[in-house]
Amino acid sequence: MAKENHLLVLGAESSWPPLLPEEKLQWQGRPAPRCYTFRQWRHALFGLFLTAVCSGWLWLGVQQAAEQGWPWLAGVPLPFLGYALWLAFGQLLAARLEWNNVAYAITDRRILLRGGLLNPKQTVLDLERVTWFRLQPHAEELGTLRVHGEAGDPVLTLRCIEYPRRPAALLEAAIKIKEQSPRNKVHGTAVQGPA
Repeated sequence: MAKENHLLVLGAESSWPPLLPEEKLQWQGRPAPRCYTFRQWRHALFGLFLTAVCSGWLWLGVQQAAEQGWPWLAGVPLPFLGYALWLAFGQLLAARLEWNNVAYAITDRRILLRGGLLNPKQTVLDLERVTWFRLQPHAEELGTLRVHGEAGDPVLTLRCIEYPRRPAALLEAAIKIKEQSPRNKVHGTAVQGPA
């Protein structure tokens, strides 16, 4: 285990969520499967259009190769067709396979994220380093939380959470506690983060 700037990355072989001694789990969740899989549906739609264009280009390339005797003309559109197929279908399949490894947790001390397709990683951020967050609603009870830490900390994204108001309330409480702590006060005035 390596710890840099209060960011901890662990291997996936440990139990989920890895709790410290006397640490209490306050919330645990996973993304909604359909929302997580189809979160980039615009890319998939563009990929379908691009697949149709590249298929036509490939057909024309094969016709030109047959007429002119240049077989390389048929191979020129193949990388573009491969990319189009990835956009249309591959990224959806990869997102669905990755969903099996994605989980989120908030304890009384930390935020924990686990994710990754082939080699799942766990990322941990101390709650005392959280400065602000943003809740982006997708539906009435579905949303994505983007959690911002202090300088040098990564932005943590908890995608497609069902009932996101519960973890948002926990983050709000942690930020209020941080703002009220004596070390965040300068001459009697609380230090404010970005609004």
